[in-house]
This record gives sequence, structure tokens and C-alpha cells, in this order.
Amino acid sequence: MKKLLDDPADAVVDSLAGFALAHGDLVEVHPDPVHVTRAGGPVRGKVGLVSGGGSGHEPLHAGFVGAGMLDAAVPGAVFTSPTPDQILPAIQAADGGAGVLTIVKNYTGDVLNFETAVELAEAEGVEVTSVLVNDDVAVEDSLYTAGRRGVAGTVLVEKIAGAAADRGDDLAGVAAVAERVVANVRSMGVALTACTVPHVGRPSFDLADDEAEIGIGIHGEPGRHRIRMAPAAEITQRLLDPVVEDLGLAAGERVLLLVNGMGGTPLSELYVVYGRARGLLEEHGVSVSRSLVGNYVTSLEMQGASVTVLRVDDELEQLWDAPVATAALHW
Repeated sequence: MKKLLDDPADAVVDSLAGFALAHGDLVEVHPDPVHVTRAGGPVRGKVGLVSGGGSGHEPLHAGFVGAGMLDAAVPGAVFTSPTPDQILPAIQAADGGAGVLTIVKNYTGDVLNFETAVELAEAEGVEVTSVLVNDDVAVEDSLYTAGRRGVAGTVLVEKIAGAAADRGDDLAGVAAVAERVVANVRSMGVALTACTVPHVGRPSFDLADDEAEIGIGIHGEPGRHRIRMAPAAEITQRLLDPVVEDLGLAAGERVLLLVNGMGGTPLSELYVVYGRARGLLEEHGVSVSRSLVGNYVTSLEMQGASVTVLRVDDELEQLWDAPVATAALHW
């Protein structure tokens, strides 16, 4: 294993320390218990947004803390859910008096630990509503969850819900917008190589040089099937077809298309996948009105990509276009 680390056991702590130094104008990192908050504290009268999960998926979630998106994020150990004692102070720190929305990816540990933290927060007088993200169409159940996994679509939920909170929607309104995104977003990914968790020191699964795993999860969970390595056009179609089918997309509809890198894939290759995916959507008569390409929900250094499609309308497009200022997303 070759990684730019000192002690692998300190990988998350050391990374967050550097993150805090690099983005001190946007965030504050709290070391005990570990959580990340928006610099300057909560915005009074605005619904607060909190999300979190295991580290190793950077920039998710800490990279999306800032104006127009999250008010706090809770990073666990690598590929490990944060604990309730981390999540509770993040919820409290995000509370500006209008309640807090927690955005939770559908992994068993995340769900259970956020539920516990929400109960503790409510006992202390904070109004909290939760939304569960489950956009992965690859499998119904995995090693980490019951039901569909939450993957790259989480970024779109956080951005659009964050914009709704910024425009002044109340807690029920922000939650309703987030649920609309969840209902209309689907993803599917592929792995070309495995990743190596720092403290484990070996690849998380075996994948031959001439193989690709279709439908992989962001922790290296098994996908739908393993295939011989194929050209980008064929792999992209294998990812996009189940997404289009599951969404029930029809000619004349508009979508946001996200091609997300898993951490080890060059941006040039992600744009190849984007071009193929957009062409396939246009063949279906679907218009791509918004786009995002890059590394947003990664799996350490895994080579691979995911394709995410969100059905949009005028309101969702306006919320997507609204200003955002975070370390990883800004316009």
C-alpha cells in the first residue's frame, strides 16, 4: 500500500486538520467529538441542514458545508458511520431556530445512528426532520443496507434542499423539496479497480485487470454483475439503461446529468462517459438541461464512475442554479 499518510490510523483526523486550514473561511472543524460546521455559526431563522457518513467519500460531506448547502457535516471513520455523540452536536450547531433537516444515506449504521441522535436532539427541544437518500438502482440490499443505497444523488439532494432553506422555506417545505429530489433521482456505478482502506492495507475486493464490476457501491459492495472490460460506450449504456428504466423517463422531459468519479479516474475519462450518457439520453428524447462532472462522492482511490440522472422542472432548476459557496461546489 502506498498512500500519502503518516499513521494510517490518523488518516481522518489529519485530513480534517488540513481541510480546516485550507477552508477556514468556510468551515470550522470540531475535534471532540468530530464534526464540521459552517463558519460563523447557524443562520438565524433559516432551516439548518446536516448530513454525514463514513469518511473516504470526499468531498462528501464536509466539502459541501457552506452557504447554500449544508450547515454541518459529520465524518465517521473510513467507511464507518459516525456515532450519535458526533451527530448530536452537529444538529445543535445547525439549529438557527427554524428546525433542522438531516439528510441520511441509506446505510444501516447511518440510519440507526442518525435516528438515535435525532431523538436526543428532539429531547433537548430541537425540531428535526429526516430525509433518506436511496438513489442506487443497482441492488435492493447490500452488505451495508436494507433497500437501495444512497450514493451520488446525495449531492443533488443537499444542494437543492440547501437552496430551498436559503430562500426561506420552513422545515416542512425544505423536507418536501428534498423528498422530491429523492423521488426523482437515480444512480448506478462501475468499478475498474478496488480501493484500499488505509488501516486495512489491502484492496477491499479482487478485480482482475480485464474485468469491471457493474453496479458497485461506494464502499466496494458487490454490484449486479462482473463483465470483461469493455469500451466506454458499452459500460455507460449498462449504467444508464437501468437508471432511465427505473425513473420511467419519457421523451420531452428534462434532466440534470451528473457523472461522478470514484476517486481514481481522470477527468478526461469522466467527460467521455458524460458524452456517451448525454447522447443516449437525447436518443430517448430527454433533454439535459443541467450538468455536473467530477469527483463528488468518491471511494478513496477507486477507479470507476457513476451516472446520476435527476428529473427536473423549473423550480428544481432554479434551486440548482441558486448561489452556493462550499469547498467543493461553488457558483
